[in-house]
Amino acid sequence: MSWKHALVTGGNSGIGRAIALAFANEGIDVTICGRREDKLAEVAAESDLIHALAADVTDETSVAALYEKAESARGPFDIVVANAGIASSAPAHRTSLEEWNRIISVNLTGAFLTVRPALKGMADRKAGRIIFIASVAGLRGSAYVAPYVASKHGVVGLTRALAAELLMTGVTVNAICPAYVETEMLEQSIQRVMEKTGRSEEEARQGFREINPNHRLIKPEEVAATASWLISDAAINVTGQPIAISGGS
Repeated sequence: MSWKHALVTGGNSGIGRAIALAFANEGIDVTICGRREDKLAEVAAESDLIHALAADVTDETSVAALYEKAESARGPFDIVVANAGIASSAPAHRTSLEEWNRIISVNLTGAFLTVRPALKGMADRKAGRIIFIASVAGLRGSAYVAPYVASKHGVVGLTRALAAELLMTGVTVNAICPAYVETEMLEQSIQRVMEKTGRSEEEARQGFREINPNHRLIKPEEVAATASWLISDAAINVTGQPIAISGGS
């Protein structure tokens, strides 16, 4: 299948950047979006095929404007990667409703708003790839991150629902579920651990390594390689699947 245009949200760093570069290396025009225009511009400067647009995935109007501008310039999206996400850490009884809503809004509602405008067109064209970047937290429980776990379980459920809905259309819908990845989000988590526990940076980092079953952090490029496989002809019969990249069970 020859794909021409992909959307990658949260494309200004980490997993989103790695996926955008991987797709661009395959000759695909990639529109990346996020809120930080300076960081988006840095990623876009790495390839002539990467195009940056600022957008807020939690805002329906902002997403609609993104689609209108990007698709009028480079054609409809053949691939949509809903990658934008945030996390925080606190015991559930200390988690405010405001914080709960903030996490759900970006990670789950934002994922839905990201892909919804592409669904009908992909189905009509009988071709398309939708990839959600979820988490192993969408496959199991983790303490002190209840909103994040709930949001990622929701993304896995959304993946399965859309896959069932689009089953006969030639459109596949899958979720990639990494464990801890070497990203800016992980660096923020390391800083929170340092502040709360007094651990050194290396001690905090080692703690996250040890949570992954094989005691190593995942590289963004490993997630990008899975995304590249999911858009290949080899994965035409893979849909509705949460694919763990976890270093073990």
